[in-house]
Amino acid sequence: MKKLMLGLAASLALAFTGGAQAQGTYPTKPITMIVPFAAGGPTDIIARIVSEHMSKTLGQQIVVENVAGAGGTTGIARALTSTPDGYTIAMGHLGTFSAAPATYPGLKYDPINGMQAIGLAGGTPILIVARKNLEPKDLKEFVAYVKANPDKLNEAHAGVGSVSWTTCTLLKGQLGVPKLNAVAYRGTGPALNDLVSGQIDFMCDQIVSVAEQVKGDNIKAYAIASAERSPALPNVPTTKEAGLPDYQIEAWNGIAAPKGTPKEAVDKLVDALDKALKDETVKKRLLDLGTVMPSAEERTPAGFAALIKRDADKLSPTLAAAPK
Repeated sequence: MKKLMLGLAASLALAFTGGAQAQGTYPTKPITMIVPFAAGGPTDIIARIVSEHMSKTLGQQIVVENVAGAGGTTGIARALTSTPDGYTIAMGHLGTFSAAPATYPGLKYDPINGMQAIGLAGGTPILIVARKNLEPKDLKEFVAYVKANPDKLNEAHAGVGSVSWTTCTLLKGQLGVPKLNAVAYRGTGPALNDLVSGQIDFMCDQIVSVAEQVKGDNIKAYAIASAERSPALPNVPTTKEAGLPDYQIEAWNGIAAPKGTPKEAVDKLVDALDKALKDETVKKRLLDLGTVMPSAEERTPAGFAALIKRDADKLSPTLAAAPK
């Protein structure tokens, strides 16, 4: 009887231990966060700042992997078609989640119904920037120059469907020069390098990637496409102030996982992101770059999913008709 009782106790202990291991064990190994652009771009910068703090909360390292190509859709497709176990996630943005469906008819993922939103990491105002020695001195002169010289200007972007392509496509549509010469790069970093060196004339991109170059007087900023000036670049006028009031758009970055990711993993990732964005050091680093911190609701999966759909609905008509 004593042996039977000991055996039963051991079995119960094993069952309890096994149950404990089965519940609440995520994550047990490093997590890969795919950034769908080259290192050094705005999505990469935000991903590394946020993932560093998330790693501490999760107790496992989040390893950032840059997978560039096709306006960011190559990397997002790899992440969202991976095994839905919580160990592969992606940091995407306005282009890869909201613009891509209208831009790439054969898209291998569905950002509206076919993925698990984790949360919004930050809003990123758009700036119209140009090489330092481009002739126009302000936005009004730039607009006039573009309209008069559409064949002489080269626009840089990070690939069809990227934020830089999406936002400049809207700009060109408003200016009536949709076929302006555009040069595609494998990320904002390489595009910005050529802008700084003067090989490219202008681009539209997120404040996160261009703020330091503007501050360093390596490129010029004509305007920021937001309702208010950014504390990170207080001397740069808004598009409304500078004479182009209808051009207002804000990009953003957010985290997603494959559809079917276990609830435990989703909940822990959501919690880790929330804690990262509440951390004063993380907030300062993001704010110094010009990032707009998301509200508590925007950081939730539901809030982020609603933002993706809202912007997709807004952008689709213009982007579907744009030259590729």
